[in-house]
Amino acid sequence: MKGTLRLMCAAGVFALGVTAAPAMAGTTADLLKRLHEKGILTDEEYQELLSGQASETVQAAAAPSAPPVTPDASGGAGFVRMTDSGIGLQMGDVTLKFSGSVNGFYVHDNGEAPSATNTVVGGVATVGGDTSAIRNGLLPGFLKVEAMTTQGGWDVGAHFGMYPGINSVNYAAGGGANSPGNPRALQTSGIDFRQTYLTFGRKGFGEVKIGRDIGLFASEAILNDITLLSSGTPAGNVAPSNTTLGRIGTGYIYTDFQPQITYTTPSFGGITASIGIFEPLSSLTGPAETNKQPGFQGKLVYDGKMGAVSTRLWASGITQKHNVDAGPDYTGWGWDVGAKVGFGPVTLVGTYYDASGLGTTALNLFDTDGLGNKRDSHGFYLQGLTTFGKFSFGGSYGESHLDYANAADAIANPALVDKNSSWVGQVRYGLNSWVTLLGEYVSTKSQAHNGNDASSDAIAAGAILFF
Repeated sequence: MKGTLRLMCAAGVFALGVTAAPAMAGTTADLLKRLHEKGILTDEEYQELLSGQASETVQAAAAPSAPPVTPDASGGAGFVRMTDSGIGLQMGDVTLKFSGSVNGFYVHDNGEAPSATNTVVGGVATVGGDTSAIRNGLLPGFLKVEAMTTQGGWDVGAHFGMYPGINSVNYAAGGGANSPGNPRALQTSGIDFRQTYLTFGRKGFGEVKIGRDIGLFASEAILNDITLLSSGTPAGNVAPSNTTLGRIGTGYIYTDFQPQITYTTPSFGGITASIGIFEPLSSLTGPAETNKQPGFQGKLVYDGKMGAVSTRLWASGITQKHNVDAGPDYTGWGWDVGAKVGFGPVTLVGTYYDASGLGTTALNLFDTDGLGNKRDSHGFYLQGLTTFGKFSFGGSYGESHLDYANAADAIANPALVDKNSSWVGQVRYGLNSWVTLLGEYVSTKSQAHNGNDASSDAIAAGAILFF
């Protein structure tokens, strides 16, 4: 009985080895020899198993070999595919990719007590005293799901992006998932479904995008902003919504996620161009509109490298006609330019925008005097970031300006914002390839045309994770 048990145990070990023959054949023979030397196998049992192993190895070598597994371009193999970010699964000719981010920050905002001299209509500096919050930064969390394949010579994809916040929101306020916060028990956070779009393209043709995704105008400004990973100007810290403001409104107008049909060319010597038609947006502060034409946006990007210096240059534009129900029609337009230069551990960014009838902070916010007379606006930011090992140190300054439409506008709206500006200082520590720890100090100031001004200072500390 003992001999039978010994033989069964050895046969189990032997079977594990021969299933991987011939690569494991030598290892199995060594293992059987050691079992024999230790007296676990008798001479007869050892010879029997050794003979069986040799026979199985010969049969395995004679059998047709399985096709080799070829790693994909990003380093994965088989059904599990490694991607630049996220988690990818290769199923037949379809790649299913999941990627996402989670963040949270402690934010303390020190604002002024309300007074007659710090009322600024359209200001982003905090008025209302000190507040503390645990909240998302400029980015909410997100989970993106993408299904990509090649069919009939075309690369196609379906893309879905869900952006949940960690704070509760007040849906009754009418802003959807990005409504003002509601920091009370028994509430729920908001999920901003920002991305739902399809793509198709191929080499030499470029790519077509149809659906809801980030816009073209001012997109590079926010995507290269260091506060994208942190807090920046908090805004609404007493009742946090899904996001902070970051540098939105203190250096650029928010690009937003918009319904669109956009075409992007292939790269020609590092240059790509995009042009698209967009859902027309009504003014946030003007009279009712019935818009008859789409909006149009375009972007030109150059990526290049000369020695150790990398460069990204961009220019973008936007235009849309507004058909006002009771008042004159007007056409809003804007453009922005920028550059990102990297050399060694240092990265520098500079952007500038100019617009008319586009407003400030958000698209079409305070864009006219309410009667169809356009207000002009402009702004910029300058930024630097340097990295030493796992530590990075960054800083930036930016401002956004809004002009009166005319003399009558100045009389009717004396406290309208003239300039929003902010200073940002930031330190990062790369805990690992997924998690980055961040600390930040932000000083924000808002100034009205009539001389009113408000200022606030904020600190933020937390972490952001990407996978």
